[in-house]
Amino acid sequence: MSAEPLKIRMEARNLNFYYGAKKALNKVDIACYENRVTAIIGPSGCGKSTFIRTLNRMNDVIPGARVEGKVLLDGKDIHGPDVDVVELRRRVGMVFQKPNPFPKSIFDNIAYGLRINGMRDKRTLEDVVEKSLRGAALWEEVKDRLDENAFSLSGGQQQRLCIARALAVEPEVILFDEPCSAIDPIATAKIEDLIETLKKRYTVIIVTHNMQQAARVSDYAAFMMLGELVEFDVTEKIFTAPTNKLTEDYVTGRFG
Repeated sequence: MSAEPLKIRMEARNLNFYYGAKKALNKVDIACYENRVTAIIGPSGCGKSTFIRTLNRMNDVIPGARVEGKVLLDGKDIHGPDVDVVELRRRVGMVFQKPNPFPKSIFDNIAYGLRINGMRDKRTLEDVVEKSLRGAALWEEVKDRLDENAFSLSGGQQQRLCIARALAVEPEVILFDEPCSAIDPIATAKIEDLIETLKKRYTVIIVTHNMQQAARVSDYAAFMMLGELVEFDVTEKIFTAPTNKLTEDYVTGRFG
């Protein structure tokens, strides 16, 4: 029996992005599959973070930002007139480069988004907080410290707390923008293990400058250069038998 075809969860089609007059993305086409990890790689300034921020419209807040082409979530254009951006960002969660917990307790960091959405039942909040912290592989480390300020956690724990905060509102896609660049190697290994677990339930898209990390955690990889997609394929092929000479030069360390 042949395997079922993979479902495309998010997709960019002929995507152009401008910061004012500056064109930062040029005709980018990338498909991100359900329950798979897609890594976006490339040298600094190539458009990786700009691209990932178009997927939940984080770039909307930048004056003069403009999008052409389409970004689709389950086949629906996220820039459509009837799209609720708050709901989009619930469905497409984001974890940033540096841990950014709120200046609140560990418990309140997780419960914050739920309360904003009207959840008041204490027992339900407690259940979701525990489930989210377990999902981020943090529960055992903090279950007796939930009333402590989130800033009492280590950098790696803060980053997993931010992942738990994203999980609490039940997203479908999770975006990671260089999630390990500000934490140590041991914490990085924990985040990588967590990403492997998360893809069983979510579609994961990660921007990383770390070639080894991309090779370890992703199923598909997109190599970008100067705002353009150079090559997109199964990760193993990108790293062992790329089609484009530029990709080969980058993944073998000849530049970047």
